[in-house]
This record gives sequence, structure tokens and C-alpha cells, in this order.
Amino acid sequence: MKVAMFQQAPYRFLPEDFEQHWSPAVTMPYRRLADARGMTATYHQMLDELLLGARSGFDGVVVTEHGQAAYDISPNPSLFAAVLANTIRTEGLDAALIVLGRSLGKTREPLRIAEEYAMLDVLSGGRLVAGFPVGLSYDANINQGIPGVDTRGRFHEGYELVRRAWAADEPFAFNGRYAQYAHVNLWPRPVQEPHPPLWFPGSGNPATTEWVLDQDAAFVLLTWFGVKMGGAGIFDRFWELCEEKGREVNPHRVAVVQVCAVAETDERAEREYGPWLQKGFRHGPGILAPHLFLQPGYVPLRGLQGMLRNTGDPGIVARLRTVEFAELQREGCVIVGSALTVRERLEAVCREMKVGNLLVMLHMGEMPHELARKNIELFSAEVLPHIKGMWERDGYEHRWWPTGVPATAEAVA
Repeated sequence: MKVAMFQQAPYRFLPEDFEQHWSPAVTMPYRRLADARGMTATYHQMLDELLLGARSGFDGVVVTEHGQAAYDISPNPSLFAAVLANTIRTEGLDAALIVLGRSLGKTREPLRIAEEYAMLDVLSGGRLVAGFPVGLSYDANINQGIPGVDTRGRFHEGYELVRRAWAADEPFAFNGRYAQYAHVNLWPRPVQEPHPPLWFPGSGNPATTEWVLDQDAAFVLLTWFGVKMGGAGIFDRFWELCEEKGREVNPHRVAVVQVCAVAETDERAEREYGPWLQKGFRHGPGILAPHLFLQPGYVPLRGLQGMLRNTGDPGIVARLRTVEFAELQREGCVIVGSALTVRERLEAVCREMKVGNLLVMLHMGEMPHELARKNIELFSAEVLPHIKGMWERDGYEHRWWPTGVPATAEAVA
């Protein structure tokens, strides 16, 4: 199993009662809630934590993209990734650079994304994992003004353009429905051959998971609710579909986010991290109004059918504005405790769900920087060595991981 450190950039200085007055995306008032010093501190601390993770033995570091959102002030993750890429190269770190990612469904410049990713692969020495999300509905359809019915069409057209631009030996013209280029001749190209590993984030839409398997790529379940609760049912269907399509049932095909926190004892972990994790959920994307995720035309028919079939109790998802830490822990949304507790629970749930890429979130919301550093250091020292390589030891090959600069590449003085 590969274990990477997943990090968003939540604004770290929101008021205590934020969730009672505002939404964490689209409409929150910037000048009433934020200032330049707070923004600068948020960015610097986030990068310092990611760099600590890269230096502490994690298999990779992960950044994401969200626009006009207090829970992740990262409108272009390539900017963070460039800093990380240069450090990975100059310090010789054996860490992947995972960008989840530049949204093709909301962009009007798909070729720019192809160029940025190629540049990051070069800068990092062939360590890039290229993530291509469709893009959240509120971000694509409200923030960027993309009609809901066009979002997925833009995604698929942009993906085909990126793949062709990376692979073409000669310049070519591209005349798509959404993008037209008289001359496509990408400089630079990715150093990984034939291209960087492709990961596709999503929420478990059946049409999306089927398409990802057709691409023989990796599926990333981006959830705040953990491996067990977030993946309940989704991974079962994924592996059934994998067998139906004759694809190898290999845990490295999937990745999922899990919030974790480690302290010296279970009691101390709950005391130190509990209030911050509780606040993180109360201030995060889970309290966004449902219609922001479901703008007209954004969800295809199969996705709507799946939602209509799911008539069960919404449970914790409906109570995030008032959720208590104890419920988050009980439902597996967070895994918190001593190193022994955390590693035993992680190994059990990853084996049950066949998760081969674990993306651990060790900072959340307004958690203080020093507490986040403690979490990273304890996790990397006392949990990470016990769970890394779990599936590799069982004989599974990881075909969705960066390869570095090709061995045939000649060094240039």
C-alpha cells in the first residue's frame, strides 16, 4: 500500500460560529472573514506541513483544487505543486507529487492544464501523478459559469486533448466543440513514458467508475467521511465491475481519503484533536447546501438513478453543523488514538475495502500548526512503517505510481 499525505488549504482563522451564519463556498464574505495576514499564514503553514510530510517518509504528498471556498483556498494547485516539485528534486526525496487536480470540466483552457502537468513532471524528476476531476458542480457551474449540461462534455474533450498533446510527434490542429486550437505543439512534455499515472477523483458515480476502468486508470474516492463510511457500497460495486470487465482486481486501482490523528494515548488524542476535528467538519464542505452539488444538468441519468435508489437514513451527513467528535470517531469518519489504535484500524479497514492508496489527512480546518506537525511526526514515525507496502507484500504490482525519469534519458551537465 502507498500512503500519501493529503492536504487542503482551509482558511485557518474562521470565527467559532462560522457555520451558523455562512456557507463555506460561493457566498462567504471575504473582507468580513479574512485578511492578508491570515491568508499568508494559512498558505505558509500548509506548505510547511506538506514539506514535512515529504521529508518524513510518506510515499507522496497530495494537493487539490477548489475555487471561491473557505475550506480550501487553492484555486490552482499547480502553484503549490511547483514548490513541492522543486523540493522533491533538490532534496532527492522518494515522494510522489499527486495533484487531484486541475479540473477539466470547468476549464476553458485545457491545453494550459496539459502544459502545467508536463512542467510539474519535469520539475519533480518524473514524480507526478496527474489527477483529472470533473469538478464540483458549484465550482464549475456557479463560480466558472459553465452550463451544467456541458461540464462532463468539456471534461471528456479536454482529457482527449491532453492525452493527444502529450503523445503527438508532430504539431496538430484541434477543432473540438468547446476548444479550438490552430496549432498544438506542447513544450515541455512529461518525462514519464508514455505519460504520468492517471488518477480520476470522484464520488462513486457508477458511470464514472466504469469509465475509469475502461481507461485502466486509478479511481480516487474523495470523501470527508473515511474509508469505511465513505466507501460503503462504492468499493463493492467497483470490484464487481472490475471482474465483469475482466480487469485485474488490484487494490492499487483505488485511493481514498482518511482523516487521522495520533497522540501518545487514545485519551490524549481525543482531548487534543477532538475539538479541532469537530470544528473542521462543522466548517467544511459537508455543510454546503445540496443544490450546490447538483446544478441542473450536472449529474447524468445513471447518477440520478443511483441517488434515487439510495433512500436510506442520511445519518451523520445531515447533522454536520452540530456533529460531535464522538460520532465522527464511532462512524469511522476520523480514526484517532494512539499509534497502535490508528494503525490497527487503518489496516483492518483498508484490507476490508481493498484500498491500495491511502491518502491521510493529518491537518483539518483551523487545527493549530504545531498540533498538525505533531500529528505528522507521530504518524510518520509510529504508524507509517507498519502499513506501507501492505499490498506489495501480498504480491500486488502497483502500475499506477510514478516511475521517475526514464532510464534511457541522458544526464545533461
